[in-house]
Amino acid sequence: MPQDIRVTRSPVERFASLCATVVRYLPLGLNTLVPPSFVGFALINGFTFGVDLLLLTLGHGVAGLPLPVAITVAYVCAFALSFVLNRVFNFRSHAPVGRQAVRYAVAVAVNYFAFILGAGAGLAALGVQYHLARLVAGACEAVFLYSVLRWIVFIDRRRG
Repeated sequence: MPQDIRVTRSPVERFASLCATVVRYLPLGLNTLVPPSFVGFALINGFTFGVDLLLLTLGHGVAGLPLPVAITVAYVCAFALSFVLNRVFNFRSHAPVGRQAVRYAVAVAVNYFAFILGAGAGLAALGVQYHLARLVAGACEAVFLYSVLRWIVFIDRRRG
């Protein structure tokens, strides 16, 4: 009697498969332009952006922290989570974490001053509701950060 052999895929393999499947079904030829890592980035950073907004709301709206402090705390927590999830699930990097963490920290610092405080707090100071200001800043940072993660932080030098 044949033995029931079940191949159990790891969560990392299942995530990669999900991203590849989403890309296969993209319309209008986008499946030839959009890499699975972009889908993974969108899923992971969509989730961590939700964490960011939740922590921002708790910090500023509930705890009464000054807006720049609440933005900073939420941002640091969400981006630490994003680094780990992108490294493990999306880019599946096995390179030494130290250099990646340094490059990521530099990118996050640039992102923080340009988009989070610059665009986010700047728009809020101009009278835009702080959640909406954060959403606008989030769209700008998404383009910047995906590019940096793919081509600088988690670059696979073996692929040329």
